Amino acid sequence: MAMCGTHVRSCITLTSICAKQLRYGICNSSPAPVLAVSTLRIYSTSHVKYGVLQRANDRFERFLERRFPSIYVYYRTFMKGFKALVEDMSEARKIKVKMDNDGIAYKELPYREMERLRLVRKDIIKAIPLFIISLPPFAICFVFLLMYLFPRQLLFHHFWTLQQQWDFKKLYHRHRARHHDAILAGVESTAPHLKSWMLRYHLQSLCNKVQSGVQPSVSDLLLVQRLFSGPPLGLLHMTNRHMRHLSGQMLLTSWLPAFMARGRLGDKALEILHLDRALTHFGVDQLTDDEVYEACYVRGLETSSLGVGLCREWLHQWLQLSSHVTESETSLLLHSMVLLSVNYPSPLK
Repeated sequence: MAMCGTHVRSCITLTSICAKQLRYGICNSSPAPVLAVSTLRIYSTSHVKYGVLQRANDRFERFLERRFPSIYVYYRTFMKGFKALVEDMSEARKIKVKMDNDGIAYKELPYREMERLRLVRKDIIKAIPLFIISLPPFAICFVFLLMYLFPRQLLFHHFWTLQQQWDFKKLYHRHRARHHDAILAGVESTAPHLKSWMLRYHLQSLCNKVQSGVQPSVSDLLLVQRLFSGPPLGLLHMTNRHMRHLSGQMLLTSWLPAFMARGRLGDKALEILHLDRALTHFGVDQLTDDEVYEACYVRGLETSSLGVGLCREWLHQWLQLSSHVTESETSLLLHSMVLLSVNYPSPLK
């Protein structure tokens, strides 16, 4: 890892020197051959240094693999993760350039490009604190120690082993599940205050089904759909307590001021709606198994004990519901992450 850091610093130094020489040559009309020879000399030196560093890095990796195999696993995971992160950021940049050049809005992107931007934005936000910590001189060794000791808090999926990805997703879902009972109780508590006896009956029936362990159908949710655009369960009309439980099950910070937490929750719900529309156009059957698991997990389903066939079936049900949801009814999607997933699969399956 030290070797890789040296290589990165060498590349940065080379780039800055070339940039300074190029700027000097343009501003002062210096002869082009002088610039070319100088740049070539620097490049040649850098190329030789790179070969030395590469051989030293190879020996270092073999030493780790032979003497410290457990650390070598994390080292290789980190290096592969760093490469994957750079590729993702490069791809995200190309997508942003295309959006700017063609005047394409985020919600008009194809599903995979939309999902790529979502993941990169999430990763960058989590990487900012780690980058700040690593700024002081010689802090990189301390940062690597922190990453080794606290991978879940400081790193993201690029830098996790397969076992860590599995374990951390199960842990995050347990955090989400802590809010399920409170969300169900909050929905049920609104039923007696509804003026329409028909809506009151359908909502109470829906809550009884979920609480008794029965998987509700999409039609059950559509019967009470209009309750989620205005009072009492619309995003702008629900109580702060209920809104914070929804934020918790979305793994969002719930201790922010109410207006900020409500705004973040609304943005998250709208993002899921846009992803759903893009996925409907793309087709669930076009997704790989890993993409199916990730799509279900993002929408609230605990996938560790489910086969990919059941996950695809559930995702079809979710998109069937989402296709009837408007932007003013995105609260229904937030609640469906509990109502439609907590008892899946049904007892018959």
